[in-house]
Amino acid sequence: MYNVWAQQYDTNENKTRDLDQRTVIEILSKYEFSKVVELGCGTGKNTSFLLTKAQELIGIDISQAMLDKAKQKITDERVHFIKGDLLKAWEVSDEFADLISCSLVLEHIEDMSFVFSEANRALMENGLFYISEFHPFKQYVGSKARFETEEGTQELEAYVHHTSDYLRLAEKNGFQLIELKEHFDGLLANEMPRLISFVFRKLSK
Repeated sequence: MYNVWAQQYDTNENKTRDLDQRTVIEILSKYEFSKVVELGCGTGKNTSFLLTKAQELIGIDISQAMLDKAKQKITDERVHFIKGDLLKAWEVSDEFADLISCSLVLEHIEDMSFVFSEANRALMENGLFYISEFHPFKQYVGSKARFETEEGTQELEAYVHHTSDYLRLAEKNGFQLIELKEHFDGLLANEMPRLISFVFRKLSK
């Protein structure tokens, strides 16, 4: 479905995409990092910001069409885009990164255990694991990633993950929570949060 969505992903109306882009900048601007693994890099919507701080970046995505868009937009020699399945061993060396960034990806993965395990392997000690995801409150009421085509609305397969699921898997895989924040569209005083973000730090052995 992301291969189909790639043709309009950067241009169609998408509040979740736009809020996530602002969220990445808001949260990660205050951290220092130089080697990044970007999980589900897509069309590179967050890659450009990450490159304002990083010296080397590996972007991984399962959709070739999304990667093709990213490669058209970003030709920086510091970036290496890889087509890969996040549920199989990543083409990343042990302890390569001091930041792993994962935005709007985990809702499409039923069991997140392997992602957390690989993140620990690929991160240096004290490295950061940043996650931005569709808020579970939104999932509870049936919201999920979708887009419009000439054939009608296309919905992507999604799985509900509770806030406690992220925290449990982080602790199990050697991470400490250092920041958790909810993000809103800001239109209504009592609105439901759209996104939730976490920053975890890999603990020393």
